[in-house]
Amino acid sequence: MLQQVMTEPGKIIFREVPQIEPGAGEVKIRIMKIGVCGSDIHVYHGKHPFTKYPVTQGHEVSGIVDRLGEGVEGLKVGQKVTIQPQVVCGKCWPCRNGKYNLCENLKVMGFQTTGTASEYFTVEQKKVTPLPEEMSLEEGAMIEPLAVAVHAVKQAGNVTNKDICVLGAGPIGNLTAQVAKGMGARKVMITDVSDIRLGKAAEVGVDVCVNTMKEDFAKAFVETFGPDKADVIYDCAGNNITMDQAIQNARKGSTIILVAVFSGPATVDLAVLNDHELDLNTSMMYRNEDYLDAIRLVKEGKVQLKPLISRIFPFKDYLEAYHYIDNNRESTMKVIIDLA
Repeated sequence: MLQQVMTEPGKIIFREVPQIEPGAGEVKIRIMKIGVCGSDIHVYHGKHPFTKYPVTQGHEVSGIVDRLGEGVEGLKVGQKVTIQPQVVCGKCWPCRNGKYNLCENLKVMGFQTTGTASEYFTVEQKKVTPLPEEMSLEEGAMIEPLAVAVHAVKQAGNVTNKDICVLGAGPIGNLTAQVAKGMGARKVMITDVSDIRLGKAAEVGVDVCVNTMKEDFAKAFVETFGPDKADVIYDCAGNNITMDQAIQNARKGSTIILVAVFSGPATVDLAVLNDHELDLNTSMMYRNEDYLDAIRLVKEGKVQLKPLISRIFPFKDYLEAYHYIDNNRESTMKVIIDLA
């Protein structure tokens, strides 16, 4: 079978490798679609701190069950599925207490271990999540980033009838805003410096979209939510500007959740954080229940994924996909690699 390998930053080759037949408790999957995310781009540019080369990428994925190993139940050949890409030890405190997304020895397919960018991929059944038959394979490949957003929104508890502000309208910010709405938020405001990304947010139903290069954040924040401001602010941009906006403008006693990977050392104002008794929380990846909720939200029509797909590239044009992303940073939301 054909497998993608990034041999060094900016260089991709394809090689023939043997198919791995499933052992007991394993599933062999014909890979159909792979999403490209911001972390993949960091690997492409040699800026991912926890990835060594060569590496086979691919962690946002959909496929079709090709063969079942001995003892596998609940799946059938020909079924649409996605894969949870975490590789965990199962022994550390987080793993033993249901928080395997925080495994002390966490590895992620496509970064610290082999990813799914090959024609077939064999994996433990417990990492395989069935997809509804009516869901497209492109949408299936986006369940992973959607699960990131689901887990992030849940970090604030029940958001029903709450006012939510999302900083950053890239794919994760867009999905976080959609999930908040889908989980019952009263009003959702999203900010960015790109009219294109904000236009996409408006297209999928986000209530208020603010370009902070053109409008004052503090003013827009109060105009949107009134003097009581928002109940929760999600930082999906991850830089000192957005975190400062959150801390300086949050209602006293409210919650800020950092979703994005922070871009460099933080210079946050801890004095204001303390004085306003703000709850600063974080979010890391997802767990199985987040995948299930992500699929449910799409199935119920509460989250739209198709409008976020910018381009689809054939498998052999993997490198061209990265070139496209680099050349269309502002207008690109989600690029899909097609192996079908």
